[in-house]
Amino acid sequence: MLLAMLFFAQARALAQTLTVNAPSHVAVDEQFRIVFTVNTQNASGFTFSGVPEGLEVLMGPSTSRQSSFQMVNGHTSSSSSISYTYIVSANKNGTYNIPAAHVTAGGKKVSSNPFKITVSGQSSSSSQSQQQQRGHNSGATAQQQPQAAGTPISGSDLFIKVSANKKRVHEQEPILLTYKVYTLVDLTQLEGKMPDLKGFHTQEVQLPQQKSFKIENYNGRPYRTVTWSQYVMFPQITGKLTIPSITFNGIVVQQNRNIDPFEAFFNGGSGYVEVKRSIKAPELTIQVDPLPTRPTNFSGGVGRYNISAQLDRTETKANEPIKLRVIVSGNGNMKLIKQPTVKFPKDFDTYDAKLTDKTRLTTNGVEGNMIYDFLAVPRHQGKFEIAPVEFTYYDTGSNSYKTLKTQGFTVDVEKGTGSASTSDFTSQEDVKLLNSDIHHIKSGGARQHKADDIFFASKRYWTILAALIAAFIAILVIFRRRAIENANVTKQRGKKANKVATKRLKVAGKLMFANKQNEFYDEVLKALWGYVGDKLNMPVEQLSRENISERLTERGVGEQTVAQFVEAIDECEFERFAPGDPKGNMSKVYEKAMNAIEHIEEDMRKRKTPKTAIVLLLLMLLPLSASAVTKAEADSAYMRGEYQTAIKDYEALLKEGVSDKLYYNLGNAYYRTDNMTQAVLNYERALLLSPGDRDIRFNLQMARSKTIDKITPETEMFFVTWYRSLVNLQSVDAWARTAVVSLLIALLLVLVYLFANNMAARKAGFFGGLLFVAIFLLSNVMAWQQKKQIDERSGAIVMASAVTVKSTPAQSGTELFILHEGTKVTITDDSMKDWKEIRVADGKEGWVEAKQIEKI
Repeated sequence: MLLAMLFFAQARALAQTLTVNAPSHVAVDEQFRIVFTVNTQNASGFTFSGVPEGLEVLMGPSTSRQSSFQMVNGHTSSSSSISYTYIVSANKNGTYNIPAAHVTAGGKKVSSNPFKITVSGQSSSSSQSQQQQRGHNSGATAQQQPQAAGTPISGSDLFIKVSANKKRVHEQEPILLTYKVYTLVDLTQLEGKMPDLKGFHTQEVQLPQQKSFKIENYNGRPYRTVTWSQYVMFPQITGKLTIPSITFNGIVVQQNRNIDPFEAFFNGGSGYVEVKRSIKAPELTIQVDPLPTRPTNFSGGVGRYNISAQLDRTETKANEPIKLRVIVSGNGNMKLIKQPTVKFPKDFDTYDAKLTDKTRLTTNGVEGNMIYDFLAVPRHQGKFEIAPVEFTYYDTGSNSYKTLKTQGFTVDVEKGTGSASTSDFTSQEDVKLLNSDIHHIKSGGARQHKADDIFFASKRYWTILAALIAAFIAILVIFRRRAIENANVTKQRGKKANKVATKRLKVAGKLMFANKQNEFYDEVLKALWGYVGDKLNMPVEQLSRENISERLTERGVGEQTVAQFVEAIDECEFERFAPGDPKGNMSKVYEKAMNAIEHIEEDMRKRKTPKTAIVLLLLMLLPLSASAVTKAEADSAYMRGEYQTAIKDYEALLKEGVSDKLYYNLGNAYYRTDNMTQAVLNYERALLLSPGDRDIRFNLQMARSKTIDKITPETEMFFVTWYRSLVNLQSVDAWARTAVVSLLIALLLVLVYLFANNMAARKAGFFGGLLFVAIFLLSNVMAWQQKKQIDERSGAIVMASAVTVKSTPAQSGTELFILHEGTKVTITDDSMKDWKEIRVADGKEGWVEAKQIEKI
């Protein structure tokens, strides 16, 4: 025990030291290790104040434990220690004092010795590291393997390239600035912010937050690359402008091979370490040239633009407002242009314009439309001219100033009454839609089908009509036989025999309860003999028990049933004079008579041929139910407000087949993302498949109210409007189903007319049949009109932000007018591939490029 105590005391004394291992001289950009080791496993509370400025700790402290046992000549010795490792990078030349580290070991606080590190010269290991890394990554793939902890990360292993789509531009001309990351290491995090740039108006392009790396060969090495950020910049001053360098702070994961795998397993160690790395993106110089001498009416616009104007009405009354809409469309510095100047007549009162921004930031700059709504009130009657609105901008395509003009307007003002206040000038449309919102998406399943899969005029449609007519003919033949039988009075008596016998038995039942024995038996015998006489078409005088049995057997009645009937007659005659309980005898006879008649009826019904063929035919005419396609995932994404995900899901579903519900829900998702052009397009497609749906019509009206062009349709005769409304009351297949049902009802009513005995029923069958035949014909006409609209699909939506309509299908054609995104047009000439002749609802016609519109 004494020897053991001395051994542990000696080991404890030896453990209470903290040593440091580090190089005394390193080069700039060289990475090295500082390792502090305490010779005991019983240590805690390690502290190190850190390295001075000029050195950078990339990783640490990384803790590892070591134990060893030795046996020499039968003597056993052991040692254990804990190491704390830092990986440091030398950034600047100089001599640096490294302070002491401290740790509590064996209950005592021990310290290391401070030391010095000299940094001078360039790292010679950098090029060697690049050579090793080049060989290591010669077969690299998109999945980067972590480096070993402590491996130097050189500038060629991880860097950022800065590029601009233009290095020489004019003032206000947009520049796309791109920061792209190239890496050979496992980069997991990167942070960097663009500083406020002097001389630039800057907007950041929204990129996906989830970065996706791609493999790109650069200088013969396969780098993982990703576009990290993009900015659209508009230079506000001229000269050489510098985009300063940006320092990004990144984190690289490396594999810590010093850690004991057992220690990592039992103590929760990961085996990987995170190394901080600063990446410096280089600066960039842009030459900005001044614009030529600016005209006095220069709008400040630089890029490519169009301008158009719309007047809500050209005839009004004094003191009633008119609205002039001026739309500036194009691509450039749209946020910085000045408001166009409108020269109203002096007699008009004018108000501040309402600006609607319909622009979006793209990699080409700011695209879209700036809408200016000018309100004016004529005060006196007369004929007034509104001069064309001018817009002067600098065209970056031709490097020259261009002046555009809208059309002028003539306003006829009639004499008005009273005066109007400013509050009366609020747009009626804005008031109407102020508290409105689109109707909700359609939940549940959606029936999908191919675009050309239409029930009307299909083989299935004609087959069903033919089957209905065939069934009608078959039923007509069957009922014709019945009519011939109805004409035979003798057979009619036989069919009514059961009813007559039932009435007589009811009378007998009353006599039984009245205890009139003789009258009861007489009535039962009359019922039995009368029933069999009517059934066999024989006078009662000619009936006997023998011919009754023979004739009933011929009619398919079983021998047992015949015997039961004859027994009922015998029982009735016997019980009439039998002693005993009179009521009990009458009850027994009554029951036997009823059973005998019922069994005869059952046997004769079994012999009749069942009309199974007609039943099967009607079952065949039932439409097969289509299996609903679930869209719950897309609906759920919409409900959560993840509209982009919902758009992606709905469009994926529509690739499998068209559906009015899917198009409607897709239109709602686009509406929520403020993409009115796509919303209108998909609402129109939904309406084409289901023209009678009120939800679709309402949401389409809401989306149209947010588009730019306000077009007043040409007037048409009222009966044409009514006819169009009737055609659009239902879809093509709904009209087809109406036709099938109408024909079925018409055929049934014809049967009623042919075979009913009641005159009122026959009249109802005749006139009702004519009515439903008319509905059948009308439904076919309506379905044909709907099918024609779907097959032709002449409707289209303007997809470009602004479209110049030409007089001829060529770029050199005369510019007629301008249309904007979301406007519906009708294609009147679809014979050319690159150009389409279109017609607007107000009657204007012209040619546009096919890529600028999309068919509904």
